[in-house]
Amino acid sequence: MALAPEKIQISITEYLEGEKHTDVKHEYDNGFVVAMVGASRSHNLIALTLATELKRHLKGKPCRTYISDMKVRIHAKGSDLFYYPDVMVSCDDQPPSDYYEDKPILIIEVLSPTTETRDKLEKLSAYINIPSVKQYLTVAQDRVEVHCYSMTDGSTQLIQYQDGDTVELSSVGLSLSVKDIYSDIAGKLSS
Repeated sequence: MALAPEKIQISITEYLEGEKHTDVKHEYDNGFVVAMVGASRSHNLIALTLATELKRHLKGKPCRTYISDMKVRIHAKGSDLFYYPDVMVSCDDQPPSDYYEDKPILIIEVLSPTTETRDKLEKLSAYINIPSVKQYLTVAQDRVEVHCYSMTDGSTQLIQYQDGDTVELSSVGLSLSVKDIYSDIAGKLSS
């Protein structure tokens, strides 16, 4: 009879130190690490477009734009999590670490077929518990679909955007057309 692999818990310190010395990124979920897989060309092009537009818009302002290699820490409701968002903006003038942010105002995940459910449920639930987060954006990579979750006064509002719409990123004062978000992969999508 085959035995299930043993799950070994590690400390946050061990996790953070290990991430400095590995070629494979891992997310951290209350002591357990999960290896991340590589992303598709479409996924990368969408994330790069969003990060480029945000970086250009925020030039000269105190906010920083990060893409996929910067972790976000979520410490809320008895959980301690570290994720690698595809794009993140933080305006914290004293970040806690060179390796993660814990006060982002905007988080963006580009959805993959294998991560879509996790991004829309588990990560949404985690991200809305970060007091500084004003918006969480999910962007499908295989169809034209953008969901923007805005957090205000303890409630979350969802706005769904489709082709022809303009996405309002009030958290950073930027409007982006859906067409521009998908410009590099337009011929490969369904609406």
